[in-house]
Amino acid sequence: MELNNNELMNIRGGSISGTLINALARGINTLLDLGRSLGNAIRRIQTKSICKI
Repeated sequence: MELNNNELMNIRGGSISGTLINALARGINTLLDLGRSLGNAIRRIQTKSICKI
């Protein structure tokens, strides 16, 4: 199938790619890990169970 220039100009790009979904999932996981770390640090400060080296 051959398209002329006008038909080529009307082609619309695809949808959400796997790479974009993967990047969003990693971003969400990073935010969740950051929240867990922050919550753990706050809890350890409140209970005064901080390890001293």
